[in-house]
Amino acid sequence: MNTCNIETVVESVINELKAKVFVMVEASGRHVHLSKQDLYALFGDGYQLTPVKDLSQPGQYACAERVTITGPKGSLQNVVILGPTRPESQVEISLTDGLVLGVKAPVRLSGDIDNTPGITITNPKNGKSIIINKGLIVAKRHIHISPEDAERFGVSNGQTIKIKVFGERPVIFEDLDVRVNKNFKTAVHIDYDEANACGYTKNSMGLILS
Repeated sequence: MNTCNIETVVESVINELKAKVFVMVEASGRHVHLSKQDLYALFGDGYQLTPVKDLSQPGQYACAERVTITGPKGSLQNVVILGPTRPESQVEISLTDGLVLGVKAPVRLSGDIDNTPGITITNPKNGKSIIINKGLIVAKRHIHISPEDAERFGVSNGQTIKIKVFGERPVIFEDLDVRVNKNFKTAVHIDYDEANACGYTKNSMGLILS
């Protein structure tokens, strides 16, 4: 076997081992989920979102539409909308974003928006604004995981685990929620504050520790 073939075999074995041991890590920036009612209020009756990029989770996508979110102290522009629409609108930011906006958003799992602050959302193209009375959160770090991978890694839905993310400055993140669903593609989601802390790159992988 020549050197080239040996290197190919070694690379294949390494990639196979990585797939069995590590999980994909993704960094999520600030974004907005809109209800149909709020979408129509901002963009017009019957408006349809424009998908431009599929996300890792099946059926989820980033849209061409952008909005501005405004709090008591400041605004953040060019915030992406993620589709499809949801029953209730939700805005996900980082703790650092909260300082800019002048609002303290609680750390919550997506969808857990009772007793959370509201925020103003504006369509910069037509000037239309809405105020949602709840739904501003900092997304709690979590892992979407398929039932097969959950069994392989020995974790269960609702469990809290630790994970080591291997970026330029590897960090062990505690209190990471496990969310198991047959429709999920296995991936850890952290926000940009957490990504900056560990020196995250698109090639960063995670190792489940517990």
